[in-house]
Parts: sequence; structure tokens; C-alpha cells
Amino acid sequence: MEASGKRICRQKQVIFFFLLGLFQEGAGEPRRYSVVEETEGNSFVTNLAKDLSLGQREFSRRGVRILSKGNKLHLQLNQETGELLLNEKLDREELCGHTEPCVLRFQLMLESPLEFFQAELQIIDINDHSPEFLDKEMLLKVSESSPSGTTFPLKNAQDMDVGQNNIENYVISPNPYFRILTRKRSDGRKYPELVLEKALDREEEPELKLTLTAQDGGSPPRSGTAQIHVEVVDFNDNAPEFQKLIYRVQIPEDSPIGFLIVTVSATDVDLGVNGEVSYSLFQASDEISKTFAINPLTGEIRLREQLDFERVQSYEVNIEARDAGSFTGKCAVLIQVTDVNDHAPEVTMSAFTSPISENSPEMVVAVFSVLDLDSGENGKISCSIQEDLPFFLKSSVENFYTLLTERPLDRENTAEYNITITVTDLGTPILKTHFNITVQVSDVNDNSPIFTQASYTLLVQENNSPALHIGSVSATDRDSGTNAKITYSLLPTQDSHLPLTLMVSINADNGQLFALRALDFEALQAFEFHVGATDQGSPALSSQALVRVVVLDDNDNPPFVLYPMQNASTPCTELVPRAAEQGYLVTKVVAVDGDSGQNAWLSYQLLKATEPGLFGLWAHNGEVRTTRLLSERDEARHRLVVLIKDNGEPPLSASVTLHVLLVDGFSQPYLPLPEVAPERAQEDLLTVYLVIALASVSSLFLFSVLVFLAVRLCRRRRAVPLGVCSVPGGHFSGHLVDVRGTGTLSQS
Repeated sequence: MEASGKRICRQKQVIFFFLLGLFQEGAGEPRRYSVVEETEGNSFVTNLAKDLSLGQREFSRRGVRILSKGNKLHLQLNQETGELLLNEKLDREELCGHTEPCVLRFQLMLESPLEFFQAELQIIDINDHSPEFLDKEMLLKVSESSPSGTTFPLKNAQDMDVGQNNIENYVISPNPYFRILTRKRSDGRKYPELVLEKALDREEEPELKLTLTAQDGGSPPRSGTAQIHVEVVDFNDNAPEFQKLIYRVQIPEDSPIGFLIVTVSATDVDLGVNGEVSYSLFQASDEISKTFAINPLTGEIRLREQLDFERVQSYEVNIEARDAGSFTGKCAVLIQVTDVNDHAPEVTMSAFTSPISENSPEMVVAVFSVLDLDSGENGKISCSIQEDLPFFLKSSVENFYTLLTERPLDRENTAEYNITITVTDLGTPILKTHFNITVQVSDVNDNSPIFTQASYTLLVQENNSPALHIGSVSATDRDSGTNAKITYSLLPTQDSHLPLTLMVSINADNGQLFALRALDFEALQAFEFHVGATDQGSPALSSQALVRVVVLDDNDNPPFVLYPMQNASTPCTELVPRAAEQGYLVTKVVAVDGDSGQNAWLSYQLLKATEPGLFGLWAHNGEVRTTRLLSERDEARHRLVVLIKDNGEPPLSASVTLHVLLVDGFSQPYLPLPEVAPERAQEDLLTVYLVIALASVSSLFLFSVLVFLAVRLCRRRRAVPLGVCSVPGGHFSGHLVDVRGTGTLSQS
């Protein structure tokens, strides 16, 4: 209720200041500014905040706008600083042609409260165009009988600039026969007139070539030239004369092309060829040459181009009648263009508010201007809307109208109004323009957002890239407008050990969820949090949903070897008796993998061996066994390289090096005795005794050598313990058991 009351007071204040502004500004002089043409775009024109005596904060709050009555807007306003800037480089000749002064009119509209100010921007001309003759070469026939002082009007040059920058004077090249005069027409344009100072003699000099120069008054001055070819002709003593020196005629602007405007007539009292007259446009500008055409034989002036009263209201057309000789006659045709009702009114919307809150008192819905390019009664306008709507129009200055609500609106009764603004002129025939606007009535915020699911489960592969889109949540709101615009957020979690804001973020506009950093399955397999959806109503309403993120394992951990240890200072050596049987268990490689599932399935492979074929490796449990019986020819030291590889994609691997030493010094209780066939013992007892004796002597000799070598090695490495794995007491078992059966140990 308090907010609604403030809105009522503010809108009453708007209406009060709106009416006050009409009385204050309706009769006030417009604010005038000026800028030199060709000034670059974004150039500074003035500071409206200072001109209107408003501070920057007050200026921004008032919502100042520039209105241009439907014309192209050449200015832009900086709402923060109040500076009025040019939108683009302005060309005075393009905007105004020869009209001087060149003024662009616009309005300043201030909202809250509503005020209007009239303003003008004058474009100051610079001398950026040189005079130019339409005909670079002119032929002038002069009778040798022409007396001194005879004048010959010449075609004038044209200069797009105005004022002092327009044509100032004409100059002729030095010669003994002619001088030049600069004349001024009724419309202010200057033209050259050639004056004969010395009689011509065709027999002495039949032709002359002169240079005519047109100079403007700019600084620095610019000029243009044309060549005059003077042909001296025989005597012709009568010039054509028009029936009227000035013809006045009116023509409607909607006259068709080819329309006969007027017929001029001139007579020459000479006989024969000297009495024949031809007609032409004299000193015609581009505009006149494009718009009118004259028949050189009959003098009929017809329309070549469609007229537009709103652009040009009158023309002065100079006609020249020339006989077969050098004599000419001049007349002027003043053409007045009359307006017809050929432009329908135009509507320009300056400000429009939709939707508007229901139950609001009288408030401004739209501000617009109407314009009719016609004049007189054809340009007078009336404006109206339908009678069965709770709105009314209020007229303001300079054809501006304000659309206001007549009473508080009820959204439950009507949620949308289609308003047709009808603008009618008073011309004949009557022209109308219909401008349609749709005004929507906004609702109060009475619906909370609802998620499409009560809970969401998102699957994320570990080692993801930062800022990865992992999923989305979505909620809807049955309200409309800002009441239905939803903002998503992460709600605080009660788990103090879960840094949620460092792990996940949410797009507040569309509910997309992103992982801020790479997740590690081995550290965190899953986590939960709540997301909230809040609308932008007043008061705001919200709801929440549960999101569960499940981290999927990735093969990012290579196998780790537990035995033999790889970080020991000295390598571990496995001892194998030379009397070992085939399949003897030398050692077992033990490894683990930090991943799970098939990423942790390990397989073993023997990559390199000192003597291939002597040892074998079981692929699934890592057991290293002998593949055949050992012999005296086998080397004593062997080096085995084992590769451990997991079953991930791509697979990761690790390698370990085993050192195996073949020894003979084990006593019989530690070695399995070979079974001797009793049949052979009985057949050849002597051979058995000889073999036993030879083996005893050889064993004694070998044992003595090993003891000697052991003593020497112990003396050298007294400070360092021997890097040989101790041999456990008792018989070497050939059937050790793997507790898991897969060749790996559990991670625990």
C-alpha cells in the first residue's frame, strides 16, 4: 500500500509538471546552438545539463530525450554527462541546399515530471565547394555591327556554398574588345554579363577565344573557369522580343510529368533566317534543368519531373529567345507550386510504457507526436482513440499528445488493450493514419517457481576440464513479466568439509551447472547440494531442489609396485638353487592400482630377460617360475624386466627389474632330492659311486671358492649391509599360495 501511494503521488506530480511545462515552454524562445559543417561525428555541441541548470544526477533521473519530429536524428545525448554530441558528419548542402540559414529543429523532452523545450541547431557553411560552370564551353555569336556598350548575358556558374562562400564576381581574360560585369538576380544569385567596348570587324578578326573565371568570396577563395568562343557574324539589327517580360503561373504539385505549364512567345521583325527564333532555358540550375523542359520551336514549357510543394514552393525560370544571328531576348517565368493534400499524417512514438500495473491511478502510457507535411488546411490535424476504452488523449505543444489512463485498470477483467490512434487531416480529400499500440496490464507476484524435478542426478567423469558444463536444472513460474523471470543460485551446504563454491557454479539466468575444477574419484566419489530458484517479483518467491553429483572413475593412476620395493638403496636379489626343478617359484611381483573396476585389473608381462626361455611369468598373479631345469652352462646372474599394465582405456603401466642369482651352496635338506631309478642303481653301482665322488669333490671346491669370495665381499662392504635377500630356513616350497588368486594385493 505504501509503494502504491508513492506511485500515485509521483504520477500526480508528473501531470502537474506536464501542464506547467506546457504554459512555460509553449511561448518560450527555442534554445539555439550552432556547429560548423563537416565537423566529425561524436563532436561536442553543448552540455544540456548546464543549459537546463540540472546537476548530473538530476539530469539522469529526469530521463532527457531528443525528439526530431520524424526526421533523421543527427544528434545523440550522453545521459551520464549531459553532453549533446553529433551522430555523424553533417553536410550543410545535403541537408539544406541553398536555404540559408540551415537550421535543424528538435525538441527536448524531460520525464518525471514531463517537460518540453524547443531547440535549434544551425549548420554554419564552410567554403568546401568551388564554382562550376555547367557548360565548360560557350559559343557567343556577335554581329560586327554591334555598337560599343552592347551587353551579352552569359550562363552563370553554380556554387553549392551560400552567403560569402557563394560566387562573388566574374573575371574575363585580358582582351581589347570585351570586359565583364557581375550582375545580381532577384533571388540573389550572380551571373556574368559581357560588355562590348570596341567594335568588331569580322574581316579583321572573325573569332575570339576568352576564358571566363567565377570566384567565390570564401577564405581561401575558390574558382572555376569556362571557355567562351566568340564568333563574329554579319550584320543583324533586330533582336527577338517577348510579349511579356515576366510570365506568372500556378501549378498543382500533383501535376503529371509532361504537363504543359505555359507557352512563351517572342517575335523578331527581321526577315528570313534572321527572323527565325529558337527558345532555350537560360542560366538554368541543375534543379530547373531536371524539372522543366522547353520546346525550342514552339516555346512550350512542360514538366519533366514530379513537383513536391513540401520541398520547393516556387521556381524562377529564365527563357532566352535567339534569332539566327547573335541577337537574343530574355523573359522570366515565375512558377508557383500549389499544395495538394498528398501526405497522410505521420505518427512518431516518443515514449511508451507497457505493461502497466493494475490498480494504478491516472498515469502516462505514451507520448507521441503527429506531423503532416502538407500546408494550410491540408496540414491541420485532429487525433482520437476509441470511445470504449479507459484511456484519454491530452494535447500539448507542437502537435504532441499524451495518452493517459482514465481510471485504475483491472487485470482480471482485461489483461491487454489494443488501442488505435486515428490521426486525420482537414484537407480534401481527407487523409487518415491509424497507429496501433498494445498496452498490457501486469500482474502481482503470487506464484513461486517450481522445479521440473524434485532432485537431479548428474554423472561427471573425473579429471574433467575446469568450467565443464555438467548439467542443468530448470524451473518455471506461472506469473508473467519480471515476476516470472527466475534467478538460480547455490544454497549454502551444511557440510563444512565440502567447499561447494570452489567446486561448482551455476548460471543465474539458465540454471546450467559447471564444475569449477577437476574432480578426483579417488578423493570424492559423490556429493550433494541444494539449488534455489527465485523470481524477481516483489516480494520475491523461491523454491529449491536437490542435486547429487556422482563422480565416475577414470584411468588416471598407473600400477604401483609393492614388491620388490623400487625405492630401496640396493636392489633385492633373488637366490635360486641350480638344482631347482622346472616350475620352481623364484619370486612374486606384487602391485596395486588406485583406480577401481576394470581400470584396476592388472596383468604382468616379461619384457626382457638375460636368458630368454629360462624363466616364465604368470600373467594374472605375477609369479616368476623356472621353465626348465638349470644347468652348469646357465649364467649365474640374471636380470628380468617385468611390465605391469592395467585394463583401463588407455592402459597405464609400470615396470620393475628383478635380479636373480643362481647358487650351488645349498645343503641337501634345502634341496629336493632327485628320484633315482633303482633299476639303474642296481645295474651300474660303480658308475653311481664314481659320480658321487666326483660331485663331492666338485662341491667341496666350489664351496671353498664361494666362502673365499664371501669373505672378501664382507670386508669391502663392512659399513653397508649385503643387498641380498636372506634365505629363509627350511625347505624351499614350490607351492606358495596367492591369497587373492589374481596376483595383486588389496589396497588396504
